[in-house]
Amino acid sequence: MSKINAVITGVGAFTPEYRLTNDELSRMVDTNDEWIMTRVGIKERRILKENEGTAASDMGAKAVEDLVRKTGLDLQEVDLVVCTTVTGDMVLPATAAIICDKVGIHKALAFDINGACSGFLYGLDLVSQYIRSGSKKKVILVSTEKMSSIVDYTDRTTCVLFGDAATAVLVEPTEEHIGLMDSNLHTDGFGREWLKIPAGGSAMPASHETVDGHKHFVYQEGKQVFKYAVTYMADATVDVMKRNNLTSDDVAWLVPHQANLRIISATQERMGIPKEKVMINIQNYGNTTSATIPLCLYEWESQLKKGDNLILAAFGAGFTWGALYVKWGYDAK
Repeated sequence: MSKINAVITGVGAFTPEYRLTNDELSRMVDTNDEWIMTRVGIKERRILKENEGTAASDMGAKAVEDLVRKTGLDLQEVDLVVCTTVTGDMVLPATAAIICDKVGIHKALAFDINGACSGFLYGLDLVSQYIRSGSKKKVILVSTEKMSSIVDYTDRTTCVLFGDAATAVLVEPTEEHIGLMDSNLHTDGFGREWLKIPAGGSAMPASHETVDGHKHFVYQEGKQVFKYAVTYMADATVDVMKRNNLTSDDVAWLVPHQANLRIISATQERMGIPKEKVMINIQNYGNTTSATIPLCLYEWESQLKKGDNLILAAFGAGFTWGALYVKWGYDAK
């Protein structure tokens, strides 16, 4: 019997029209274009405005609609929807359920996962297990993040980093030697104090004090996060290459999480691949958390060829980090 694997067969996306530029941010907080570009490499980021929707589910639904337009997918055949997000519409119900209702999926299994910036990697690995087991055949993995809703625009250290975006990928079974070939994913909760949203959960429920103290926004100790991200993300990519006997020449593309240009460069150098093989769009979108990697796949889709070896790598709050080895599944139409 042939072995069943899981392969991406389509990518959709939605990015808001409004562009928040460095020049505009410099009028809001004490920062400037040179400072931002030197440290993280971001020129502008997209921000969801009310005329395009108000929540992560609105963006996620539009990404699914784009996926349907591109692939001809019949939504009534979808049997699993997983949403990766740190900015869900509400504590409950799951944002995946809301997206399903908005696009007309009414009986599929649907739930959210929170892997922070590594969410897409966690999600792709998870849905692949459903497909390999034979229990699911048409899966939509949505990554949608309204980061502007949890950013403190008086904090110059974090407000320059994040943007809003959503993606939706279709994952299906295959008997060909393509798809998700290997995963190398990790979590270590020791890093939770350096990248977090302190309030809003059961440990610190919302109150006048938490709102007044700006504790419902992203908090980050940049130096600590950078130190571990540089090491852990690069280690994960090199490890997955070694155990699959991949050389730098074998890798067609590195698809890194778009958080910081220096972290991306460090990973690329450890892998020994040229910059021309690295997908980078951080300058246009900023850090859209779990949506960054699939947004790269969406933008580079026309350049991808069936059988291309891709290394997907990320690092996020938790700490969460890892790398996936994906053999691309189709030539773009």
